[in-house]
Amino acid sequence: MIGLFECSGCGAKFRAITGKEKASIKSMAERIKGIEEELVQVLRNLREKIKALETERASLLTEIEELKKEAEARVSALESEVSVLRNEVKALKELLSRTE
Repeated sequence: MIGLFECSGCGAKFRAITGKEKASIKSMAERIKGIEEELVQVLRNLREKIKALETERASLLTEIEELKKEAEARVSALESEVSVLRNEVKALKELLSRTE
């Protein structure tokens, strides 16, 4: 039920909720509070996931840089080895061409 009341001090009129409707509004307020708590928890979980992903991202970027350095070192070593092998091939060809 809704009743109409008037403030004795200022004369303003307002509605007042009584009975079942008051209980309904109370239950709605409780549901809203529950939803708000769930949203706060979801937000907290998302922040934690973002932080964990940012940490993992930084770790992976560091690992990638280390792997790049290892790959560059290996390329350099292989280039040196290939150069030595080319020189050996050249020297052997020269040696064979002299003996013919």
